[in-house]
Amino acid sequence: MPILVTGGTGYIGSHTCVELLNNNHSVVIVDNLVNSNKEVVDRIEEITGKRPIFYEVDATDGEKMEEIFAEHDFDGVIHFAGLKAVGESIEKPLAYYKNNLLSTMVLMENCLKYKVNRFVFSSSATVYGDNEVPFVETMDLLPTINPYGETKVICERILTDLAKVNPDISISLLRYFNPIGAHKSGIIGELPQGIPNNLMPYITQVAKGKREKLRIFGNDYATADGTGVRDYLHVVDLAEGHVVALHKATPGVQIYNLGTGKGTSVLELVHAFEEATGVEIPYEIAERRPGDLAECYADATKIKKELGWVASRTLVDMCRDAWRFERNLE
Repeated sequence: MPILVTGGTGYIGSHTCVELLNNNHSVVIVDNLVNSNKEVVDRIEEITGKRPIFYEVDATDGEKMEEIFAEHDFDGVIHFAGLKAVGESIEKPLAYYKNNLLSTMVLMENCLKYKVNRFVFSSSATVYGDNEVPFVETMDLLPTINPYGETKVICERILTDLAKVNPDISISLLRYFNPIGAHKSGIIGELPQGIPNNLMPYITQVAKGKREKLRIFGNDYATADGTGVRDYLHVVDLAEGHVVALHKATPGVQIYNLGTGKGTSVLELVHAFEEATGVEIPYEIAERRPGDLAECYADATKIKKELGWVASRTLVDMCRDAWRFERNLE
């Protein structure tokens, strides 16, 4: 039976569709293309030899989503669709709350109606707020610093409350850290619109000459080299984590960090990219951005112990694959 993937033409969604198809699932993608391109469906087919079914539909559209659920006998749902730019969420909070919460509620209404009992939710390490590192799943969630993070916290609470009164349903809350890289084919990868919000596509665009230099926001944090530390993991490792969570789902709510368990600073990532590719990255230091944490990395023990998932690809793999994808772009 097919798996419904909302936001399946996006960065993480497209890589997850590839892994699902490679694991002999059929895939139905729902995406409104606000942050992606329909051509990604062709690229998924090129990589896997299998074509997902695609609907250009907004996951908040209750009527159209019910038609899709009625048409297909889904075995599970992986929910990526959502607005995700932290800065934009501060400027447009209502749009973020409406889109991210409503899409989750529409999907769960249909899951309950059509008895789809496996639901994997794309959450985020932002739910931990300014906790001490490493972040552990049992931590109390502190107030987040932007509406984007708050939407993830609220969606987690909605899904947890639903699971309490629907004992057959399995909810996997996957808290991502910092996915980078691309598929080894170089056919799909992170393709931001306009100025990248994330570090790696900015680095690759500087490397290609699209941008003059990288701006590093702050070099006076209490870290080894003064720049912010994050837990970077390969997007294919992350995609594989979704497939494992789907396969090994059990009734109730399971919460897992998806990260490497190791922090890497901005400067360390820049130097790793230079060593992996031989391309020098000019940069300048700019002022800190409001709300940025000094350190953010996972304790990834739980998912390894319970599901057997480990992020296995190296920082060099991430840099090389991201650069391969960038070079393939016109």
